[in-house]
Amino acid sequence: MQKLYRIGQIVPSSNTTMETEIPAMLNARQAIRPERFTFHSSRMRMKQVRKEELAAMDGESDRCAIELSDAKVDVLGYACLVAIMAMGLGYHRKSEQRLRQATADNDANAPVITSAGALIEGLKVMGAKRIAIVAPYMKPLTELVVNYIREEGFEVVDWRALEIPDNLQVARHDPANLPAIVAGMNLEGVDVIVLSACVQMQSLPVVAKVEAQTGKPVLTAAIATTYAMLKALDLEPIVPGAGALLSGAY
Repeated sequence: MQKLYRIGQIVPSSNTTMETEIPAMLNARQAIRPERFTFHSSRMRMKQVRKEELAAMDGESDRCAIELSDAKVDVLGYACLVAIMAMGLGYHRKSEQRLRQATADNDANAPVITSAGALIEGLKVMGAKRIAIVAPYMKPLTELVVNYIREEGFEVVDWRALEIPDNLQVARHDPANLPAIVAGMNLEGVDVIVLSACVQMQSLPVVAKVEAQTGKPVLTAAIATTYAMLKALDLEPIVPGAGALLSGAY
């Protein structure tokens, strides 16, 4: 009998991408591996990507974790990188620990992945030292993200803030624009390109194109989250067509 895993997702209310890109990757994996997945979400309110709204939204994450643990999910993914990084340096560790405790207190102990923590860990797995980042946020929030990643031990050689404040508009940003954005960046000595430092900004359709265009491995917040979920489930972290980290090279 095929093993079935329940994937829990803690999602900003205006996010329309996490529930498409992460299932797309895990569904693609089903073509080459026997495990099967179902997807279950709980939402926390957020419309504008502003620090105040992000902090209020993060306060709802405990409720979401408890709701998902009622469904006895096998792993939980918290899908807002900037909300975590805007709460202070290293906050992903506190968040993951607190939310996991919430599931344990509900007799449904399950690992919790934050997209923020997953991106940091993914870069470490890839052996990245110098990186370039594309983010949809306004400049001040993007600077917070860049500083958070620097504090985790990476050199950010270049970064782009697309300055889209409305979270629904972030999801509507055409991923076909990303290769040209990357082409205008300084990639000298860069080990990994973070094509989307945001689980809401679509990027999966052009990951392979940007890897071919630059000759460099590409990582996104959604890819890193999928990798971390598979590792937490003790499953082989391989997904066809989802960039270097999920290629099996690591």
